[in-house]
Amino acid sequence: MPRSIWSGAISFGLVNVPIKLYSAVSRKTVRFNQLNKDTGNRIQQKRVDPETGEEVTYDQIVKGYELTKDRYVVVTPEELDALDPERTRTIDIEDFVDLEEIDPVYYDHPYYLVPDKGATKAYGLLLGAMEKAGKVAIARVVIRSKEQLVAIRPSGDVLLMETMLFHDEVVPTDEIEDLPEGKELKASDRELKMAQQLIDSLSSEFDPSRYHDEYREKVIELIERKASGEEIAVQPEAPQPARVPDLMAALEASLAAVKDKDGDGGGNGKAAPKQRSSAKSGSSGGGSKSRSKAKTSS
Repeated sequence: MPRSIWSGAISFGLVNVPIKLYSAVSRKTVRFNQLNKDTGNRIQQKRVDPETGEEVTYDQIVKGYELTKDRYVVVTPEELDALDPERTRTIDIEDFVDLEEIDPVYYDHPYYLVPDKGATKAYGLLLGAMEKAGKVAIARVVIRSKEQLVAIRPSGDVLLMETMLFHDEVVPTDEIEDLPEGKELKASDRELKMAQQLIDSLSSEFDPSRYHDEYREKVIELIERKASGEEIAVQPEAPQPARVPDLMAALEASLAAVKDKDGDGGGNGKAAPKQRSSAKSGSSGGGSKSRSKAKTSS
């Protein structure tokens, strides 16, 4: 059950809408522990003072900004909060913009904003007004002692907030040395037409349930097989992708492959969803006992 990780209020002009913040994603990954290869014992990681050799507890740890080697300025959470105490509990809307004006490169992490007790009407007012205006709110908020730029937009019956990168955190493309020049990117009209045909033949409506982490499923399947005592043969490394010697030939072969799918009952040539592996990390019931050992973490 998701838990609220922050509470405060959306500041909208002179209106404050009390809200609670929930993470909108639960990242799945297979988590491994570090073991001693010879004994099989789990390795312990301790925080140790290099001068005294003594272990340091969490309540003894403070934040320090390094000025020069081994010279730090210690800053406390209270000092950081005091820099702008109002912002520590408010999401201050500064602008409303069109969604298509925001380059996705600026997005970082999504959260749900849920109305706090007694704020449902004000929350619904802001949600409805933003839906009608078709706008996205750009705001600032301090989360965990860090100021975040955020975008807030309606998503069904909830406001979705996404933290954003600041402009100076995005690497400009003109700083990438290997980026080709415009004339090198130019393709012939025939090549463009063939590529557009290939794109059209593979186009479909976006269905997020069609896509899943096949690598994670294979890792879980590997763990289950090894846990049951099966010997696993290590496969050779995958070959490096070969360069396409003839771009037009590759495009024509790709289109022909799509047409062959059509002839075999592949519909309109759109890629069919791949069959899921039998090892599903999020499934409940019917799983082997060894599956419980293959943990996924968020």
